[in-house]
Amino acid sequence: MTFVTRRAGIAGLALIGASSLILVGCAPAPDSNNGGTKSDFLPCMVSDSGGFDDKSFNELGYDGLVAASKEIGVKPRAVESASDADYADNIQTLIDADCDLIVTVGFNLSAATISAAKANPKVNFAIIDDAADADFDGKTDAPNIKPILFDTAQAAFLAGYAASSYTKTGTLGTFAGIAFPTVTIFMDGFYQGMTYYNEQKGKSVKLVGYDPANVGATLATGDFKADDNAKSVAKTVIEQGADVILPVGGPIFQSAGAAIEENGGDLVMLGVDADVYDTFPKYDDLYFTSILKDMKTAVSDVVGSAAKGDFDVTPYVGTLENGGVGIAPFHKYKDKVDPGLADELDAIKAQIISGDIKVTSYLSK
Repeated sequence: MTFVTRRAGIAGLALIGASSLILVGCAPAPDSNNGGTKSDFLPCMVSDSGGFDDKSFNELGYDGLVAASKEIGVKPRAVESASDADYADNIQTLIDADCDLIVTVGFNLSAATISAAKANPKVNFAIIDDAADADFDGKTDAPNIKPILFDTAQAAFLAGYAASSYTKTGTLGTFAGIAFPTVTIFMDGFYQGMTYYNEQKGKSVKLVGYDPANVGATLATGDFKADDNAKSVAKTVIEQGADVILPVGGPIFQSAGAAIEENGGDLVMLGVDADVYDTFPKYDDLYFTSILKDMKTAVSDVVGSAAKGDFDVTPYVGTLENGGVGIAPFHKYKDKVDPGLADELDAIKAQIISGDIKVTSYLSK
């Protein structure tokens, strides 16, 4: 049995065609049921094109799969996609492997997930960051798909308020991988937090790269790759005067870090999904904070419940109230922010949870 962790163990991976990789975990399978779970339960996952080592979105989902599988005592399977063209084939690979639950990572896999779920009603699916509602009727398009969603606008509101308090130029910046709702939801909250700060403090901080009234003009790289294109887009934001930058799109924050270092000056950035201070410390001097999704816990819970026969297609929605979203510590900027900021953020968080402060997003009721 070979234990493989993401691309680091590439020598031990089995190549599927020329475009995707399959990873197999190493938790020993028990001889009998453990706490009511199926000893032969097979949980599986398909990444988007960012891969399982993106230090962000896919990696958190994969970590949740591994954690749940170890708890259950089974061996998971995970297939890594090299491009968008791989999604349907990779899902079919896992269906052919008799997976009981297939978790797909990200809205880019929505169409392939819905199609596979409809064609395979006895296989359960979960999808991260998508409602699986292609016809936009407010209902999941197949009865065997559980959406795992996160109202990150709530956490981004806190981050936008904090960033507005910190900026020296009076300009915040943001850019996307692709301007899908699950990406722009961060920007919506960030913008609203900035607006609230301006109202409370009588300031005029502005945001470049995103306008909620004109989402079609969102500054975006067009994909989710940390490359020269993403660095060029980050430089565009910097050239517009932003000194606090929010890249939203998996690993593109790495390119923003490179752009900031090349530019020099007192610039900082924010991570999304994971606390990038921990997951990608290369730019730890630049990380102001991160807007968090507890994807690891959400995926682990969904997998664990399915193993017990309690698969439920009711969407999971992470919020500030249930701990599904939040912001990371300020780390090296703890002593550089306003001394009263932490108390202000605690009060704002409580008001968002109580409903006294309304944060709107495509997930808000």
